[in-house]
Amino acid sequence: MIHNLSDQNSLLNAYITEIRDKEIQTDPMRFRRNLERCGEIFAYEISKTLSYKTQEVKTPLGIAEVPDITDNLVLATILRAGLPIHQGFLNFFDKAENAFISAYRVYEKDGTFNIRFEHISGPNTKGKVVIISDPMLATGASTVLAYKALRDKGIPSHTHIVSVIASKEGIEYVRQNLPMTKTSIWVGAIDDELTSKAYIVPGLGDAGDLAYGSKGRE
Repeated sequence: MIHNLSDQNSLLNAYITEIRDKEIQTDPMRFRRNLERCGEIFAYEISKTLSYKTQEVKTPLGIAEVPDITDNLVLATILRAGLPIHQGFLNFFDKAENAFISAYRVYEKDGTFNIRFEHISGPNTKGKVVIISDPMLATGASTVLAYKALRDKGIPSHTHIVSVIASKEGIEYVRQNLPMTKTSIWVGAIDDELTSKAYIVPGLGDAGDLAYGSKGRE
């Protein structure tokens, strides 16, 4: 399942507009906060797909029957650009377990690059619902790498892939390399083009640099 939230008008579009705007991007705190807000909206939409069980709650005046989430959730993100959107998810799913994946691009002299995996810190994911969030889904390679790293800790019951902006090529790569019967893709917008260095066009630029400052390049 692919869920493109821009198919319907909502407040999410206003946040994405600001995230893309090169003038507003000069304020890192606002950029991070908008990513966090996007994470909160995605969290609410995903919550509609989870499993629930009715339980009784004592109020000062009686007993209320209310539905509560029964799925065990693991929120995962790729450092460092994914941290703000991850926080948005954690604001809503405050009882969830968390996983962090360190991966980065290694560029060759000819302009090509490989995704290098360094480390993963996270819980057992067997039978749990995993949400992998990253602001940008460009080639899809880092997302697939993150999924495989988490899968080594146990096969999830379902995996949600979340990106604010995705490329058509990245979505197709994920569809070809993940078990789609147990995977859902959630995006805020889909752009058509990737540059030779695999940046999404029109995209928004480097989300990590915009959120936390330039990391420097050799």
